[in-house]
Order: sequence, then C-alpha cells, then structure tokens
Amino acid sequence: MKVLDFGCGPGRLTIPLAKRVGKAGEVTALDVQSGMLQKVRAKLETENIGNIRLLQAHSGEGKLERNYYDRVLLVTVLGEIPDKSCALKEIFASLKQNGILSVTEVIADPHFMWCQSVRQPAVSAGFVEKDFYGNKLSFTMNFEKP
Repeated sequence: MKVLDFGCGPGRLTIPLAKRVGKAGEVTALDVQSGMLQKVRAKLETENIGNIRLLQAHSGEGKLERNYYDRVLLVTVLGEIPDKSCALKEIFASLKQNGILSVTEVIADPHFMWCQSVRQPAVSAGFVEKDFYGNKLSFTMNFEKP
C-alpha cells in the first residue's frame, strides 16, 4: 500500500504508518516546512526505517504523482491550507481509483474545521463520502475516489 501523510509535521503518524504498511509498502511524508521533514528524517535514521519518502511541497503545487496513492491522510491539516479546493483536487488526482482520503479534525486544533466545511470542498473535488467516525467536535471523515 502507498500512503501519503499530507502535512506530516514531525512524523507522529508517519513512522507508525511506515511500520504498518511494511517493507513492501511506502509512505510519503509531505510537509511545507523543511524543519519538520528534518525531524522525520532523524526519526527514520534512529528507527532504521527505509520505506518513507520525504517531499517538501506546498499543497496544489503539482508535485504529487497521479493515480499513485491508496490512502491520503490529512490529520488536523486541512484548515491550514489556503486553497483547499486546489489541494483537494490535487489529492484526488494523486489517489488511485477507490483510494481513500481520510480527514481528521479535533476542536482543540486552532484551525479546526466543522464537518460541513470538510465535506463541501471534498465532494466538490469529486470525492464521495464513505465513513464518519466520532462526533462534531472530534471526527474522522473518509472519502473515496470513485
């Protein structure tokens, strides 16, 4: 499985994802900040993990491969993206058919987005809502690329 940790930060999810997909899988850790990617790199070296690719990019830059990923994770990241529509269209194009975009939001995040604010741009980008977990203050919404 190929997974994109979009807005990976210091790799809090990237490392467990890499272990979960195993040596046959791949995780791409994408962040706009080089300092965050340096933190991920340090963890990779400490834990001797070789199936993570680092990518410094802004959302919507066009640096993502088309029809490449099985899963894309946005964990408390969508609210920080200036052009959500452009970013979600790029993510849509990067996913394989039946690929899943998973968006997690938590009210404590300063850039928290309500369910409808997540749903509307995702559906506009072509995604179909598949699953909802949690409640209105802390949730994960999964969307599928048909």
